Amino acid sequence: MENNVSNQREEVDKYKDYLNKILDNRYIIDRIIGVGGMSVVYKARDRDLNSMTVAIKVLKDDVANDETVLKRFKTEVRIAQELRHNNIVAVHGYSIKGRVKYMVMEYLYGLTLKKYLVAKGRPLDFEEIVSYTAQILRALAEAHRNHIIHRDIKPQNIMLLENGRIKVMDFGVAKVADVGTSLTATGKAVGTVYYMSPEQAGGRRDIDARSDIYSLGAVMYELATGQTPFKGETPIAVLVKHMHDDPVPPRQLNSSIPVGLEQIILCAMSKDPANRFQSAEEMLGYIKQLQANKKMKFDELPSNSFFKNLIGRIKRIFKKEKK
Repeated sequence: MENNVSNQREEVDKYKDYLNKILDNRYIIDRIIGVGGMSVVYKARDRDLNSMTVAIKVLKDDVANDETVLKRFKTEVRIAQELRHNNIVAVHGYSIKGRVKYMVMEYLYGLTLKKYLVAKGRPLDFEEIVSYTAQILRALAEAHRNHIIHRDIKPQNIMLLENGRIKVMDFGVAKVADVGTSLTATGKAVGTVYYMSPEQAGGRRDIDARSDIYSLGAVMYELATGQTPFKGETPIAVLVKHMHDDPVPPRQLNSSIPVGLEQIILCAMSKDPANRFQSAEEMLGYIKQLQANKKMKFDELPSNSFFKNLIGRIKRIFKKEKK
């Protein structure tokens, strides 16, 4: 534990050289916001815009010239600039010409849903869950309309601002659905294991918007119960559970969860994409009904069909028997 803390401090200290310096004669770097695997995010001021506060994501020196990383970085910028929406973090500009490669984003006053959940120390209230879910769905609907599949929806990539607004971030592993291009090697699982759809976990190439629906269902599960749907001793073990196991119904872990909310979560997390909500708009329609009536129980959901459920279970049984 002490070694991890020491390593984190060393990592942060390593990137303090930029502090109080001016980047490209425009951005005054104030402080480090966070350090990730491939980048460092700084709080800065834009001298050309009356010292407006911005966030600057700078690629680390050891990956800044890596062709794959650069491709991912450029695609993230392009996608973010195309998606102008109140619930998606805005990207103002970028530079990859010089030694320092960076993108300039709106500065967000808030914290990630993951940090918020940890700080709260208990599952979120119903009103919060449906409000945040509705906003995430609006962001996904905008992305999906533009043929963009996020592929890494998780609480760490969702910012909760001081005014209660949600901002979806990090389209770094997004897939452009209409042309089939992605930012990672073909056939490899992309995303974060605790929220990854079964088709992502299996490395399938034909994933679509319904994969984001599954990941959002997994996020909702954690917000409502305080724990992820599946746990395992290794990442592979978690992936296997996403592919073959059904999650414990949320109400067994938190009896205060309304029946309708549990129905929506389990529908979103159906193993077969055909049994999930088929679009963010469709799922949002059910969320709105639940917001209007907390006691709502749904007679009809995409995954409620007995025939569909039966076929899905038979397929999973056959897959297990083949192993």
